Amino acid sequence: MAAAPDSVPLLDVIIPAYNEEQSIGRVLAEIPAGLVREVVVVDNNSTDRTGEAARAGGATVLREPRPGYGHACLAGIAHCLSRPPQEQPDIFVFLDGDYSDYPADMTALVAPLLRREADLVIGSRALGQREAGSMLPQQVFGNWLATTLLRWLYGARFTDLGPFRAIRREALQRIGMRDTTYGWTVEMQLKAAKLGMRSVEVPVRYRRRIGVSKVSGTVRGTLGAGYKILWTIFRYL
Repeated sequence: MAAAPDSVPLLDVIIPAYNEEQSIGRVLAEIPAGLVREVVVVDNNSTDRTGEAARAGGATVLREPRPGYGHACLAGIAHCLSRPPQEQPDIFVFLDGDYSDYPADMTALVAPLLRREADLVIGSRALGQREAGSMLPQQVFGNWLATTLLRWLYGARFTDLGPFRAIRREALQRIGMRDTTYGWTVEMQLKAAKLGMRSVEVPVRYRRRIGVSKVSGTVRGTLGAGYKILWTIFRYL
């Protein structure tokens, strides 16, 4: 059941996290006070104290032993939707746990949803301010290639596949997310385009992450992510 027009929408945050013990507490501390009902950190089979650090920061912590960004996101969604219908979130926000995003930008990110002007909002690093070195050349090129293909093949005008995003519950349920690994972000965006949803981007800031990226920081991760993103784009044609 959607929130009544005169009620305050319920907003839950899902943070997939794998070995983010050093950063997760800082991420949680900077989430705007009073905006969010629940923060769910999905510990994606970490080998460090990510879960303990997240719990100490006030988050609800889930353990998802199956590796994969999508697995973690799906586990967080299932948790939020396990509530009675009237207590389910109206808006989902997805945020990384490595401190590369600025949680304070969440207020601007969800504003188009609160004004009911959009169904999906992508935080665009391409439109925002990026700290030098925060995105590696392969990330910049990969984003350009993927968003160009989305425009050519689906008519979807995005500048980024950024993980910092917000979506209305009804839109998320219509999309029916399936990807369990690297194709998660692009699947959401291309399905939103195919379904004719209102998608917008807002500029967000981006900085060097704490620690080494599990994706762009390795050759294997970079190639695996690139293949899966391209496969996902063509799969849904």
